[in-house]
Amino acid sequence: MKAAYITRTGPPEVIEYGDLPDPRPAPTQVLVKVGAVAVNPIDTYIRSGAVAMIANFPYILGCDLAGTVAACGADVRGIKPGDRVWGTNQGLFGRQGTFAELAAVDERWLYPTPADQPDSEAAAGALVGITACLGLFQNASLKPGETLFVNGGTGGVGAAVVQLGKFAGARVIATVGSAEKKKLCESWGVDLALDYHSTTLDDEIRAFAGPSGIDVWFETQREPTLDRTVSLMAPRGRIVLIAGRAARPEFPVGPFYTKDLRLSGFAMFNASPEEQRAAAKTIAALCRRGGWKPQVGRKFPLAQAADAHRLQEDNSTHKQGSLSGKIVLVP
Repeated sequence: MKAAYITRTGPPEVIEYGDLPDPRPAPTQVLVKVGAVAVNPIDTYIRSGAVAMIANFPYILGCDLAGTVAACGADVRGIKPGDRVWGTNQGLFGRQGTFAELAAVDERWLYPTPADQPDSEAAAGALVGITACLGLFQNASLKPGETLFVNGGTGGVGAAVVQLGKFAGARVIATVGSAEKKKLCESWGVDLALDYHSTTLDDEIRAFAGPSGIDVWFETQREPTLDRTVSLMAPRGRIVLIAGRAARPEFPVGPFYTKDLRLSGFAMFNASPEEQRAAAKTIAALCRRGGWKPQVGRKFPLAQAADAHRLQEDNSTHKQGSLSGKIVLVP
């Protein structure tokens, strides 16, 4: 099979594209003919060596996938050949990744793809959808009628937060960087899309949130400004952090505890298979209502995985702002 893989860590140039042996599914694994994969920031961190999770080389990159079941291990019960499936959480903790024509994945990490959803959309919504779901419901306990704020409403995770937040009945505020992105965010039902360049941004947030403030703040930025965030929060509000590995922001202890606030940080790849499956079921329910539209920002052939990694780093690490939605690769 063809695959995008590395034999050492380093910059995008270390990614090779070539032939590797076809994987053979273990008893609990499913062999998936890959239709599409998505690129995530964590993929670039593992490739560069910033996050040490590689057990053996050659290492196939990638967490997300969507495709069609080609074969099943002897102990697989809930999936059969011909089924369309999607999943994430591969390429981690010693598991091989998904950037290949075939992938052997334990059935615990796979979910049925809706009949009318292309593989490219299913892959684009995999990691980001489960991340948003875990953050909003498991960590922040978002309730109907609450005010939810997310930075970057058309980014991978941000777009998922907007859609799942509306599904939960929240009043959703999101920031965007252009009129085009504002229009896109509004198409998902966001209640208020604000230009993050605005000099009156915080005043606009306060005017919408009302005197109580924001109930759930979902932070996707690498450098959180917690002084600002805490000042905008409602009593007993919840702040969710999913980014900023190297960030060391000042923390306003007094206002934080006197408002009875909660701060949760999490990485979706630490969630159990059961927790991730529950999130996938929530996403499926949203999809059945027509409210789940994972955004594909750019599409590359798998052979151009190095170019895709450069584009991801330009936007996640270097904040270029040239991408809306997810980067998808097609074998």
